[in-house]
Amino acid sequence: MRMRKKKNLAPRMERCGALLIPTPEELRGSWRSLKPDAKALWLELGCGKGRFTVEMAAQNPEALYVAVERVPDAMIIAMERAQEAEVENVFFIDADAAELPRYFADGEVDRIFLNFSDPWPSNRHAKRRLTHPDFLRRYRQVMSPDGQIHFKTDNRNLFEWSLFQFPKVGFELSEVTRNLHENGVVGVMTDYESKFHALGTPINRCVATKR
Repeated sequence: MRMRKKKNLAPRMERCGALLIPTPEELRGSWRSLKPDAKALWLELGCGKGRFTVEMAAQNPEALYVAVERVPDAMIIAMERAQEAEVENVFFIDADAAELPRYFADGEVDRIFLNFSDPWPSNRHAKRRLTHPDFLRRYRQVMSPDGQIHFKTDNRNLFEWSLFQFPKVGFELSEVTRNLHENGVVGVMTDYESKFHALGTPINRCVATKR
């Protein structure tokens, strides 16, 4: 379902302008200049409306958090949330996951969050999945030696398929679960995740660590 276009998008984006990085390629290799005391650089691919983004940034003030979102009508909600929460360690960019090496230097990113990415269920669209080896290689290039990918999805087929892709590109799997919230809510939820958890939909999760 296509998100309804937000009213007054341009002035709302302007009011949140301090959080938006319009030319991320200019910060390649120097992202920590935005937060010199940052102990880690975390990247979220597809932040949606930003519930996860803002709560994670607030709970981890020692990290510099960069959220990627291609849909302006979703990004503005996330940016306004961050502004209202007064978190100072999160920034937003409009970027393509396939182009991450243009925006981040080799070894610059410590953690990548992939939350409920489009499953692209058709086999002919497999290369569009954000856990396809082509994408994983790009992530690996910009990740630190012990960098991690934290992957969550409600799509069981995508999850099982992805578990075979990570090792192909040199990632070691841990914390593999097919029902993350079975015994109570674990960690920070996305807006999407909260909705489907309430309906009883199992959430799959794993951590992939660069070897």
